[in-house]
Amino acid sequence: MTDAAVRDDLAPVADLVAARAAGRAGASLVVGLAGGVSVGKSTLAGAVAAVLADRHGLDTVVVSSDGFLQPTAVLAEKGLLARKGFPESYDDEAIVAFIASIRAGDDELLVPVYDHLFYDVLPERRVVARAPVVILEGVNVLHHAAHLDLTVYVDADEPDMRRWYVRRVLALRDEAASVPGAYLHPFRDSSEADVTAMALGVWEAINLPNLRESIEPTRAHADVVVVKGPDHEVVEVVEAGRS
Repeated sequence: MTDAAVRDDLAPVADLVAARAAGRAGASLVVGLAGGVSVGKSTLAGAVAAVLADRHGLDTVVVSSDGFLQPTAVLAEKGLLARKGFPESYDDEAIVAFIASIRAGDDELLVPVYDHLFYDVLPERRVVARAPVVILEGVNVLHHAAHLDLTVYVDADEPDMRRWYVRRVLALRDEAASVPGAYLHPFRDSSEADVTAMALGVWEAINLPNLRESIEPTRAHADVVVVKGPDHEVVEVVEAGRS
């Protein structure tokens, strides 16, 4: 699908965000956007931000919750590496504090950064200016629904998400081939079949249980559900109303 088509499909989401953001006397609207691994959360968040700018003249900051993961060394020490991405692998206090800084009207937000090539949180922080809309996206963001003004869940069939995940791992392996120290650099000479098998093993052992145990149940906390088809196209946008 073209970017224009995606933006048209997401217009109802952007319109709802804009309506909620109106009349807030300068306070930012905090939107949570969640869904399974590789469902396309960051791309969709970026598309919603583009529609908000084009249709409503609203600036938007998109923040990934990956930066709020506990560092890999800490997870290893706690025996949680196999639970990376599950709720307990995040620094919940830092997430709540970050949302509080938005509520406090801080002009600048300190955003932690996660590097997928190195599979870890970076020591530095990026600084972004506060905007009328802040979208916090990540697999388990809706566990913090009580702290969010609007919640969005991105849904797709499990086989599609599994296929998208394998595609992403293959792309990251190719990118990591020229980056010594990158997490997938040791797989630079592995065959596509071997890397695919490794990715499928991670999906079955970690990502799928996370989806079923921790992520999918938060769909009930969504104000809006965006359903995607096998080519990442948006096939339905449903205003659900969180429970």
